[in-house]
Amino acid sequence: MTNTLDIQQPQPFDLVDSNILIAGNATAFEGTLSIRVSEGHDEYSSFATVGSLGLRQFQGSIEIPDTNTFKLNRLFLTLADDTGNPNGPSVVIPVLFGPLILPGYGGWRPYVVQPGDTLIQIAQAQYGNSNYQPIFEANQHILSDPNLIFPGQVLRIPRDDI
Repeated sequence: MTNTLDIQQPQPFDLVDSNILIAGNATAFEGTLSIRVSEGHDEYSSFATVGSLGLRQFQGSIEIPDTNTFKLNRLFLTLADDTGNPNGPSVVIPVLFGPLILPGYGGWRPYVVQPGDTLIQIAQAQYGNSNYQPIFEANQHILSDPNLIFPGQVLRIPRDDI
């Protein structure tokens, strides 16, 4: 059987917390997947157990300590079946690290952009101040300019009160 990695969680550019939950389907030699999280300056690793000799569902997680030295909020999560073969299959998923986007990050809420909205107005309504940067950074996969948002867009509003 061909080795397979089908990662269902997290999806590319998901907002994640310090405890990154991972789930999917995999076939792994000896039943182990390695997990690495890095942004080029700091790296953490863990593993998840997977059934061998057939496609199996798996769940795993990796805890990023508060003492991390990440400098960028875009992390790369790598899952690899390298237990039996250092060149085995692997998957790299970019994710956004909420604690570097908003101190005290606890999750996010969706917001549908209304006609006439600006990021500053949305920040004022959501946070009580005009700092739109957390909203812009949490949506960097769909926004390239903070002055270009459109009615109907669904933005993720990072929260520290969830």
